[in-house]
Parts: sequence; C-alpha cells; structure tokens
Amino acid sequence: MSTASSYARGARIAAIGIGATALVTQAYFSLASYSLGRDEYGGISLLWTSIFLVCSILYRPVEQLLSRTIADRDARGIRGNDHLRVAATIQLALGVIYVIAALALREPLENGLFNGHTSLYWVLLIAVPAYAASYFARGFLAGNKRLGLYGALVFVESVTRCLFALLAVVGVATSQSFVAAGMAAAPIMSLSVVPWALARHVRTGYERESDVRVAEAADVAGLDEPPAEAEFTLAHGTGFAAAVLLIMVAEQTFLNAGPLIVKGTAEENGTALAGFAFNVVLIARAPLQLFQAIQTAILPHLTEMSVTEETDAFRRSVAVTIRAIVAFGAAVALGLLLVGPFAMHVVFGDKGFDYGRFGLVAMGAGMGLYLCAATLNQAALAAGRAAQASICWVIAASAYVVFLVLPGFDDHVLQLELGFLFGALVLCAELYWLYRRSLARP
Repeated sequence: MSTASSYARGARIAAIGIGATALVTQAYFSLASYSLGRDEYGGISLLWTSIFLVCSILYRPVEQLLSRTIADRDARGIRGNDHLRVAATIQLALGVIYVIAALALREPLENGLFNGHTSLYWVLLIAVPAYAASYFARGFLAGNKRLGLYGALVFVESVTRCLFALLAVVGVATSQSFVAAGMAAAPIMSLSVVPWALARHVRTGYERESDVRVAEAADVAGLDEPPAEAEFTLAHGTGFAAAVLLIMVAEQTFLNAGPLIVKGTAEENGTALAGFAFNVVLIARAPLQLFQAIQTAILPHLTEMSVTEETDAFRRSVAVTIRAIVAFGAAVALGLLLVGPFAMHVVFGDKGFDYGRFGLVAMGAGMGLYLCAATLNQAALAAGRAAQASICWVIAASAYVVFLVLPGFDDHVLQLELGFLFGALVLCAELYWLYRRSLARP
C-alpha cells in the first residue's frame, strides 16, 4: 500500500471513531444542560475547560513526541525502545508536578474557580493524572498507525462520560457532582483498549527480533548490515516536547481561555455567562475533535515523507487536507448563517441568553482558519520546525487575549467570537509563511 493511500485509509478509520466521539461529547453537554440549572451547568463547563486546558498543555506534547518519533524511527529502520522510556519519564514527571501544584492551590481552585464545590475540585484532581496514561497511549497508537484502536480509545472515553449525564437526565442521580464524575471515570475506562495494542506490540517485537537474526546471518555472509539502534536521549525528547508544550499553551488559550476571561470580566452572572460562552466555543471545539482524526494520521504520514524527502507528496498531502477543511468550514459558516441561533437553542436549551447570528458566523469562519493552521502546524512538526511553530502560536494567542480584554465591548460573547476569528487569521497567516519557508529551504 502506498504512503498516500495508507494516510487516507488511516484518516478514514480514525475519523469514524473520533467523529462518533464528537457527537457523543456534544450529547454529554446537551444532556447536562437539560438536567442541571444554568449555574450548575456553568460549573460543569468550567470543570471541562480546566481539565482539558491542563491535559492538553501537559500531555499532548508527549503524544506528539511519540507519534512523530515512532514514525521517524520506523522510516529510518531504527530499533530500540529508548524513546518510549524517555516519553514515559517526561509524562510521569509532568503528572507529579500537576498533583503537587493542584494540592498546593486547593483553596483558589475550590473556592475561586468552582465557587466552593468540593466535588468539582476532586474530579479535577483525579481526572488530570488519569489522562496522562490516556495521552501516552494515544501517541503510541498514532505513531504505530493503529488508528482503529486510537479511535476506539477516545470513543470509549466519550461514551463513559456521556453515560453519567444520561443517568442524570433519566433521574438515577441528578446532582452536579455525579455528572462531573463522568470526567474522571472516562480516561480510566478508555485504557481498556491498551491490552490489544500491547499484544500487537509484543508480536511485532518478536517478528523484528527474528528479522534481526536473519539480517545478522546475512551480514556474516557479507551482505548488508542491519540497521543499528540509535539512542534517543532525554534531551532529544525534552527539546521537542518543550516546543510543543508552548504550542499547546497557545492552543488551549484559543479553545479554553475565552469562557474563563468572560467569567472574570462579567459584572454579574459570571458563571452562567461562562457556560453560555462555552457553548459558543464548542462550534470550534467540536470540529477540532473530529479533525483530530486527520491530525492523528497526518503527523506520522508527513514525518515519513520528510525523512524520505518526498517533497511533492508532502505538499500534495497538505494541500488536499486544507482544501477539504476550507469546504467544510464554508459549509459550517453557511449553516450557522441560516439556522445558527435556532440550532444552538435546540441543542443547549433556553438558559436566558440569545445567540447572535453574526457572532456565530464569525466563530464558524474562525474555526475553518484555525483548522487550516492546525494542518500547517503538523507539517512544521514533521519537518522538524517545532521551535519556529511555537513562536507563531504564542504571537497569535497573545493577539487573541489582547482582543478579549479590549475595552468598549458591552457584549463579551460577541467580543470572544470576533477575537477568535482575528486570532485564527493571524495564526494561519504565520504558519503558512513558515510552511512556504520550509518548502523553499528544507
């Protein structure tokens, strides 16, 4: 199977699982919105935002590190598991740092962020370390192109979480803490797919050992020498992970800082308004979750082509992906223009807020630009330009935050929607410049 067809097949497989995951995640928030009051739902949205803000910043760098490194080593024929040990060391260290920080900051988290809801704090404390293992597994599966299991992992996670909201709607347990507990149970249950991946990895290891013995015998006969094991040090892994960590900080600023800033700048009903703003941000978050199927498949795919210097195929893969995103983004923006406010009220119920049509369209357009930028970012990582890409992200995220705190806006949610469009435009332009530079100077 060719590299291009392998990428397309992998993206389709992952899209099935992750697409279903996006729908189930939307169902979780829809059910939670109907089963809880607006202040309680606002607490759920803030908890979700906090969990994935921290997890994406701390753990996705190791996921990307594993995905790229495994693909790179496979393309070069390098053996050994030192990269897995380095990645696990980094992930474990980050998890320990989080637990220490969360325990030290219990007072401001419990009483400041969650308005005294102790159960939300404990879900935050438990869920984030549980996701450390989940994100490690994702990177391992993506790098080995086990995208079916990758999709299964995130699907099991979303279904587990949604079951808690469903039970709340039917009246089994209607408390906010019960709905929130699904966020802690989800990453733990998702690891049920890991034994399948480990079994395949063990079998593959035996096959590779057999190939090495054959190659060594051939070497004795004067034939080519088998590929040697190359050491992957902690310095190698930390350098890449640090750059991606900056990217994740900027990414989570785009996806999660908005509701938090809205809560902080609102003069009244801050928690409820944050929940309303969170629903708007889901216009960008939900497609991004679906886009993870492409991100998951494209990084090892582009890395392999970068190693083998297939520049034309590299360029074609990026161009095809961006064309598909542009078509999707245009369709979403048109749908929001036609039925956006009505659809948002149907999905999330009437909480006393009105969705502006113009703002929703701006958010949809920003989503399309953001997904194009995310594709260009994967191309930069595959080409070994993580440091330069991180600078682009920091500049764009800073521009977004500055827009959010500008005075003169009475409608803070509209300000968020326009700010997201502005920040995504800046980010896309920067990463496109970096992409063109990478092609001109490999």
